[in-house]
Amino acid sequence: QVQLVESGGGLVQAGGSLRLSCAASGRTFSMYAMGWFRQAPGKEREFVAAIDWSGGATFYADSVKGRFAISSDNAKNTVSLQMNSLKPEDTAVYYCAAVPTPYSHYVRNVKYWGKGTLVTVSS
Repeated sequence: QVQLVESGGGLVQAGGSLRLSCAASGRTFSMYAMGWFRQAPGKEREFVAAIDWSGGATFYADSVKGRFAISSDNAKNTVSLQMNSLKPEDTAVYYCAAVPTPYSHYVRNVKYWGKGTLVTVSS
């Protein structure tokens, strides 16, 4: 089993920044790559970014490329998502996820989910 706990969500004005963190635990969490997904009101959950624990492979959705940065800290078993230049359309619940590989960008590939943290970007 893998447990994932997100933190760092909140309310921010457009153009601002937020940093989300995900603490991973459990016997097998290191077997997975880590990803962030989000779900906006009335929309389907979608891929945001993914990383392997070595930090050597990172992937981003086109909508966040150049604004968001995913990183991992093996010593602390945490994965972070630095979000800059936030837009109102980034408003969503953001979920940390354990995925088979950093190339796994579909919701159906996710093995474990965190409970999510709400990010609200005001215009």
